[in-house]
Amino acid sequence: MTAIADSLGRAPALRDAAGTVRAPALVLERVAPQDWDALAGGFDGICQEQLMAFAGVRWVGPAHEPVVFRHGGEVVGGALVMVQKLPLGIGQVAFTKWGPVLADTRRPDAPSIYSRMVDALVAEYSAARGMMLSIMPAASPAGGSSEYAHLIGRGFKPGILLNYPLRYLVNLRLDDAGLRKSLEQQWRRQLNKSEKAGLVFERGTPDRLPEFTALYDRMLERKRFADYSAYETVPHLLALENQAVRPELFFVRKDGEIVAGAIIFKGGERAVYLYGATLDSALPLRAGYFLHWHIIRWLRDHTQARWYDLGGTDGFAGLHQFKKGMVGSAGVITAVPRTANYADRKFAYLAGNAALWAREGLHEIARRLGRLRPDRAQPTLKPHSGKEG
Repeated sequence: MTAIADSLGRAPALRDAAGTVRAPALVLERVAPQDWDALAGGFDGICQEQLMAFAGVRWVGPAHEPVVFRHGGEVVGGALVMVQKLPLGIGQVAFTKWGPVLADTRRPDAPSIYSRMVDALVAEYSAARGMMLSIMPAASPAGGSSEYAHLIGRGFKPGILLNYPLRYLVNLRLDDAGLRKSLEQQWRRQLNKSEKAGLVFERGTPDRLPEFTALYDRMLERKRFADYSAYETVPHLLALENQAVRPELFFVRKDGEIVAGAIIFKGGERAVYLYGATLDSALPLRAGYFLHWHIIRWLRDHTQARWYDLGGTDGFAGLHQFKKGMVGSAGVITAVPRTANYADRKFAYLAGNAALWAREGLHEIARRLGRLRPDRAQPTLKPHSGKEG
């Protein structure tokens, strides 16, 4: 366990650049990686990237350091921090994707808690351990990102922006009439047609993953998509004991045959569309429209999520149109902001920032080489299309 302060009551007062006294520091505590998912699964702000079941499989190189933050003994948030050693032993970078996350996003002092969680991470990883700290905030339903604005205001420097940063958020807190009214007219028209096609929606159990995988593989082959996703994490996510964060499997049948399916992360206040797949025969049936309509209603009725995050587009205009129509007038299209980087020591910042840009350069080379393959579908949208946070 690492404590930034002995206790909240004895924590030193912090002052900003103007000398104004700020709230006392939180207590930062390490958590054993094997215990993290059960604890963090109850946080409002939790997402799949903040779980060991995902990150421990997706990113095997870095050391994983889950931490929680306490306010008077109460756990108010946490972060799954990954620490990557730099080449030649010149330093380390600590980074967290979509963290730190709040346990209760609706508490009146949530912005203050977030600010103090960032302070605690800076104190631990930058000041005490001499690393560059890199934080990627999530896309905000409010538009822009107050978290990113806070980080920049605190002295973090802008980092890498995703090639396709837009995210599509469906408002889950509407009744059926409100949901239908929100949909764009063309999307609603396709949904109406799907409801006359004799389709059946069903919820699957984790042991039915092989059925979805077969569907998914056939779709990738048909659409010629290059799969850079973290599909290898799915069995681990579906094996989670904590049902609150264990993803859901959904299927659509036509005359007994599965023609469409999806895997949905449902933890916290934001459910996330992880993977979807359809057969050729699903297209004239508009099975994708039918599937998502019933997923939205299921999430509304069986979870506390306020938003259904459809993810991005990977540069495909067809996905943009489909997701935009589903978001409709009551949802939000927003953007994942840039990463934000901070270091107390100049060399730590220079070395860490150079390493992250070098890694991004290698990824960009791989993407460009992929675009040269004639057997792969090519993006139709320009990179960085959309507004930054």
